[in-house]
Amino acid sequence: MASEDVAQLANSLAKTQVGEVELSYKGRGLKLDNAQSVEELVQEIEAFQGLQALRLEGNTVGVEAAKAIAKALENKGDFQCCYWSDMFTGRLRSEIPPSLISLGSALITAGARLRVLDLSDNAFGPDGVKGIEALLKSTTCHTLQELRLNNCGMGIGGGKILAAALTECHKQSSAQGAPLQLKVFIAGRNRLENEGATALAHAFQLMGSLEEIHMPQNGINHPGVTALATAVQHNLQLRVINLNDNTFTKKGAIAMAQSLRHLRNVQVINFGDCLVRSEGAAAIAEAVKVGLPILKELNLSFGEITEEAALVVAHAVQDKAHLEKLDLNGK
Repeated sequence: MASEDVAQLANSLAKTQVGEVELSYKGRGLKLDNAQSVEELVQEIEAFQGLQALRLEGNTVGVEAAKAIAKALENKGDFQCCYWSDMFTGRLRSEIPPSLISLGSALITAGARLRVLDLSDNAFGPDGVKGIEALLKSTTCHTLQELRLNNCGMGIGGGKILAAALTECHKQSSAQGAPLQLKVFIAGRNRLENEGATALAHAFQLMGSLEEIHMPQNGINHPGVTALATAVQHNLQLRVINLNDNTFTKKGAIAMAQSLRHLRNVQVINFGDCLVRSEGAAAIAEAVKVGLPILKELNLSFGEITEEAALVVAHAVQDKAHLEKLDLNGK
């Protein structure tokens, strides 16, 4: 068999593997400005039977290129995973929403059922959230399990739009007898602040299906933290909660501690650099002591905790058989 035939066979086998079937252009650093620049990619998409995932991370996609890619996706009904982080480097912010609208519309047309939507590290702001609003509200996202929007600059406005879209998605999917069961939500470094966090908290409470919440570095203070705490206790399968580098203070920490008492499956708590203070740390310690039987990691570092409060936390976790990491570093 000729070497080119071997290569073609290997490529075919790779595309028919059991499990997730993906086409990857990840990390190629391509500048895709127009339809001509994506001819090869479009041909591969069109020829790829049963395509379930497309990786475009680390390239830069313009409006016309996005339209061409979208056209190729319109008949990919098996499609499930969008790995589209860091996909608009160097683009004007005004270019991003129409690109997202084109791609989202194509998936809706295809009748795709998404599991993963990753648009992290695309600085698209609130307008970018508007670009995926229709997609999030559509039947294509009724099956969504992972939503990754880290470092997108959504701001308060984007957070509210996102929360409303998720709420509508849950409402519509519930009416069809299969409620949205989002499991992973990632939205660190988005300047959500209290209003954005509170809006999202209401959506989280409604869904009740989250297993991971990652919202570090969002400028959230105790009102937003308290709203998230209320939502947390309605997500009984929660395993990971990461609110690093927000500002709990005593009020937020106590509210979160009370909510943790309702949970049994939490494995990782990251409240580092959250200014939980000594009273907040003691409240969290008590919640950990009486519950959270499979806790693996607890981070309360740089929270203005006294030595006495740190010892209370240490004593609270001493009988946790699964504990791997306790971080009380810093003042």
